[in-house]
Amino acid sequence: MKKISEIQEVYFIGIGGIGMSALARYFKSLGKKVSGYDRTETELTKQLEEEGIEIHYEERLDLINRNADVVVYTPAVPAEHKELVYYRQHQYELLKRSDVLGIITESSFNICIAGTHGKTTTTTMVAHILRDSGYGCNAFLGGIAANYNSNFWSSERNVCVVEADEYDRSFLKLSPDMAVITAMDADHLDIYGTPSAVEDAFVAFSERIKKGGVLFSRFGLKRSGDLKGDKQYTYGLEDHNADVYATNVRNREGGYLYDVAGKGWELKDVKLMMGGLHNIENSVAAIAIANELGIPGEKIKEALVGFKGVKRRFEYILPVKDADSIVYVDDYAHHPEELRALITSAKSLFPERKCTVVFQPHLFTRTRDFADEFASVLSLADEVLLLPIYPAREPAIAGVDSTMLERKIAAGKAQTVSKEELMKVIGEKNTVEKGGLLITAGAGDIDKLVQPLRMLLEGSKR
Repeated sequence: MKKISEIQEVYFIGIGGIGMSALARYFKSLGKKVSGYDRTETELTKQLEEEGIEIHYEERLDLINRNADVVVYTPAVPAEHKELVYYRQHQYELLKRSDVLGIITESSFNICIAGTHGKTTTTTMVAHILRDSGYGCNAFLGGIAANYNSNFWSSERNVCVVEADEYDRSFLKLSPDMAVITAMDADHLDIYGTPSAVEDAFVAFSERIKKGGVLFSRFGLKRSGDLKGDKQYTYGLEDHNADVYATNVRNREGGYLYDVAGKGWELKDVKLMMGGLHNIENSVAAIAIANELGIPGEKIKEALVGFKGVKRRFEYILPVKDADSIVYVDDYAHHPEELRALITSAKSLFPERKCTVVFQPHLFTRTRDFADEFASVLSLADEVLLLPIYPAREPAIAGVDSTMLERKIAAGKAQTVSKEELMKVIGEKNTVEKGGLLITAGAGDIDKLVQPLRMLLEGSKR
């Protein structure tokens, strides 16, 4: 790839992806001409267009940038995509998102957060603490930080906070000075094949930590003994065997108050105003990093109390008002362990409320591979409404659909509905009753239903 300083025009195929859009914003912030294609218009692509980035939504060669110095594409784009084929045939410099991110971070101090779940919130927490405290960083996030309504920001400080994505082994292009591994559960088996191959990739990621670098790993990870890093710390939730852990956890107004203890240091009365015990654990990793960087404890606490979270990560769409109001939480959870953390945390915060979960399975392969696990976790809810599987990049698989999950969930708890039927079920049949708890979850296009559901619930007489 040309040096960043030599690039004037960049074209993105799949520009609306969360990681791709962060890179597009990065190049735009440097004054480069940025344009691209995506399959569908979204709120994110609208924001990019408002920021001066040209985007089109059809595979049309007359709309591409033929003067692009670099063409960036996502592995999710099919090999036969017309624009990708054209650029390849005409020998343009074609790079995956991971290649570009690897090059950007070659000459910076990098804090890279990896894990099959928890990485987006942890990355955003770290970046927010560094920004809010005045330490400064460049942030490449895998979600939209609610505080800044963006997944990217820049800083004069040559420090990058990067979400390290395991999909397509992208994170093996990075060179961390500090790294976090939040989880190593089986996922993306369409890429890796076996759970052990997933674990091997995380071990390989830890081997990329620079000499003298630091690894923070969640306490109790399988294969933890194989992980590398000249300095290693474990972190956890109320587990005194970890090097850094949260303790004295108390519920506070839909959030938490707790202490964090490390070896030779302590931070008392940390306040986090977002739900989910797993988010306390994520914050412990972020606090440990900030402490290692020498950021004062009071500044860390001030940053966290003002942390508004990540869009679609235990996001309160309708927050707690009173005992009779409906609480509505939306989340990106699309893996069984993510769903488990989401549902158990919500139920622990609101134990008296009936819990209704609307879940959109993501990918046929993931639904097939984890059908029993999904069914077990969803059975924790009082009622489950299943939307059809969101296929993303995959063709259908015979016999794999939402009704297959429905049959496996505890008897009488689940039903499969279309998006149109969902609105009727919730709107007309009082599925979510006064004082109830509604959760929507999934990584597909279920987010398009969030605001209509919010308006429906706000307009109800419940």
